[in-house]
Amino acid sequence: MKTLKFIKYFFTLLGGAALFGTYSAYNSTAEFIATSITADGTVVKLLKSQSSSKKSITYRPLVQFTDETGTLIKFSSSTSSNPPSYSVGESVEVLYKQQSPQQAKIKGFFSIWGGVIIYGAIGTVLFLVGGSSFVIDIRKRNVRKHLKLHGTKIEADIQSAEKNTTFSVNGRNPYRVICQWENPSTSKVHVFTSENIWFDPNDYIKSDKITVLIDKRSPKKHIVDLSFLPEIG
Repeated sequence: MKTLKFIKYFFTLLGGAALFGTYSAYNSTAEFIATSITADGTVVKLLKSQSSSKKSITYRPLVQFTDETGTLIKFSSSTSSNPPSYSVGESVEVLYKQQSPQQAKIKGFFSIWGGVIIYGAIGTVLFLVGGSSFVIDIRKRNVRKHLKLHGTKIEADIQSAEKNTTFSVNGRNPYRVICQWENPSTSKVHVFTSENIWFDPNDYIKSDKITVLIDKRSPKKHIVDLSFLPEIG
């Protein structure tokens, strides 16, 4: 459970930090565009970039241009691709700042905004994963609170206490109690599943019945009463 809490907070904080970094990068890029000078450049070489595994090769253009003082400047793009986005001899528009022309950029959407888009996408995914965990927890707490106050108590038949193989933490699968109940007013059978249990509960189950609190209007909302189980030390 501590691992789950750590993951939830870690993803949320990391996603929030990435989104804050994205906001800062957006402002920096917008300021760069607003204050930069435009020049005509030429791709003079394609620089090969190889991943650490040496399985992926990409190419980034080396561009030269003449700044407003007549100085010949060369710079390499921060973005690379395969196949190459540019060819040797191709003319490109360049944006640069007068005080730092070596930090020029090709005037292209991804060349300018690529970093902002990538970090923004990563931050959004991480924040949604972590944030959705908080939302789910809050909804579960609200449902439990409502059922404890207004739920209908029934006795369901225990079917099994088995491992939840759809979920694992550090290679461990929790257990859950599966039970069912036939609604006498509708003759429909409802199957209920308990919350995850991080130890084998089978030795503590002494009856074939278990108490369940349900919402009569929506039996899918339920709490399987596990108060008979000992607490984890």
